[in-house]
Amino acid sequence: MRYEVSTALTPEEVFERASAHFGPQGFGLEITSQDESSLVFEGGGGYVAITPHPGDKTTVELETREWDRAVEQFMRQVH
Repeated sequence: MRYEVSTALTPEEVFERASAHFGPQGFGLEITSQDESSLVFEGGGGYVAITPHPGDKTTVELETREWDRAVEQFMRQVH
C-alpha cells in the first residue's frame, strides 16, 4: 500500500522520527537500506519504505507491506 503525508518537519527530522517509530525501540524493524533520499525498514514479513521530498512542506511518500497500521500511526505523528 502507498501513502503520502505533508509535514513541517525536514527530511532529516522525518528520518529521525521514523527510526524511533519503526526501529528497535519502536516496532523492532531493521533498517535494510538508507541514503540521503530514502529509508527502508524490514521485518515481520513486510517492509516500510520512506521517501521525503523537501519543499515549503515536506511531502513524505510511504510504501508498506504488512505494516499499514504502524504507517498510519506514523503519519498522524508527523502531520
